[in-house]
Amino acid sequence: MTPAKWVRIWRERLPEVPLDLVAVSAAEAQDALRRGDADAGLVRLPVDRTDLSAIPLYTETTVVVIPKDHVIGAVDEVSADDLADEIVFHPLDDTLDWERPPGRPAFERPATTADAVELVAANVGLLVVPQSLARLHHRRDLTYRPVTGVPQSRVALSWPEERTTDRVEDFIGIVRGRTVNSTRGRRPAAGAEEPKAKRAAGGSGAGGTQRRGGGGQQAGKTPRRGSGTTQGARRGRPRRRS
Repeated sequence: MTPAKWVRIWRERLPEVPLDLVAVSAAEAQDALRRGDADAGLVRLPVDRTDLSAIPLYTETTVVVIPKDHVIGAVDEVSADDLADEIVFHPLDDTLDWERPPGRPAFERPATTADAVELVAANVGLLVVPQSLARLHHRRDLTYRPVTGVPQSRVALSWPEERTTDRVEDFIGIVRGRTVNSTRGRRPAAGAEEPKAKRAAGGSGAGGTQRRGGGGQQAGKTPRRGSGTTQGARRGRPRRRS
């Protein structure tokens, strides 16, 4: 995933609290949250709701990664049936919930998506993945096309339910599009000490969020205005005696 927009908004609203990105695999993301290595993460559904909260965000397009000179590159999109005669890799870290992967299976499953991309570049076969992974492993000699009739990956923002801090609420507010004036997408009150923040992880080989530090702010006191007013005395003119 590419959370650049949310990170930019965070830095505009909370410039005193650093927000860093950490890339982790889909398989590692939920455990990173449970261990406390992360405050929040962009993960792929499903999420175990026993101890993690999650807000579904969007559904990713599924694409087939191909060499640039492959015949599929001549069309805008393909169906699963169009891949029937192609060798399609199904890596062990695959993030799609296949009932039956399309195409002809390779002799051996690659260990990782990155390994499968290398095999595609060597013209050994093709690879079907969420679009963000095709972008993550982009190469000049490869391209991709959308695939219809196949599973899609849903992305969510997740965090440990027992550690729903004010800072996590701030990030939830940004992701959900709340304005800076929203009561649930708020800036810290003046004078409040900000807790130290940990790291946040992003699933599926994508950037998530990591937070560290954050000092408190001191509020300046506004002088109180007096309620009294000063009146100037009037001098009377002496009366002339006759």
